[in-house]
Amino acid sequence: MPAEPASKQSGKSEVDAQETDEERRRRQGKHRRPPRKQPLWRELLVLAGVALVLTFAIQHFIGRVYSIPSGSMEQTLHGCPGCTGDRVFVDKIVYDFRDPSPGDVVVFQGPNTWTENDIRDKRSDNPLVRGLQYMGSLIGVAPPDERDFVKRVIAVGGQTVECCDEQNRVLVDGKPLDEPYIYWEHGSPSERNQFARVTVPEGTLWVMGDNRDNSSDSRFQGGGGIRGVVPLGKVIGKARYIVLPPSRWRGVGDHNPQGDADLAAAAWQQGIPAGLGVAAAWPVLWIGRRAKIALTSRKAD
Repeated sequence: MPAEPASKQSGKSEVDAQETDEERRRRQGKHRRPPRKQPLWRELLVLAGVALVLTFAIQHFIGRVYSIPSGSMEQTLHGCPGCTGDRVFVDKIVYDFRDPSPGDVVVFQGPNTWTENDIRDKRSDNPLVRGLQYMGSLIGVAPPDERDFVKRVIAVGGQTVECCDEQNRVLVDGKPLDEPYIYWEHGSPSERNQFARVTVPEGTLWVMGDNRDNSSDSRFQGGGGIRGVVPLGKVIGKARYIVLPPSRWRGVGDHNPQGDADLAAAAWQQGIPAGLGVAAAWPVLWIGRRAKIALTSRKAD
């Protein structure tokens, strides 16, 4: 018989090879074991670990919930003795794009002149208890390690501040402030509110509490004057929202008492942090999905 053409023989060989590969895959599929399900305790442990890492990253780079027991910001923030103190979400990103402005409620680490005579609360010597205290401070259910304060920015570097005019209003650069947030604990101002003119050094802030007659702020800390100012480097962030208790859920107002639009950030600048957060969400979500697909494929193989 005449021999088959070489092209037909090579075609049959390719078909046979394909059938062999398909049969091999089917045969291997019959004996392949399904992916082993992870124990519940291990999944919970992984979830807890991921939650801790995310909490740490968010609290240190984006924002943090603070519990700062103080009556100096009544009634903007509750912190009076015997009441349920507010837990405040502090935005740590905004001041990467601008400096604090008059009217901002800021959380800051106490300068040396504010804390030089203070006795710091000693943390427990037990590593487990100390760790729980640290985690509690991260989510705002325990006081933070450092001496942190919350006050309102009244004047910035280069401005002069003094008190008061005939109507008991604070003056900045000789102009009276519009301060609707002030709370007079005894119904009216007292002589304690008075202080001499101070020129705020560049790179610092003059801060005061909304509960004006019950606030140890730039007027008194360190003996007052320029020793009472707060360096910009000590500012942790801007108080944005009251997150606890639920009955007081609201934003923290930042009314500019100087009424000068040039000192406030432009609307587009104020929206930068939120815009970055939205922009970053999509690549993070995409990377997470790709990682999940890769892990699933590896387990299947």
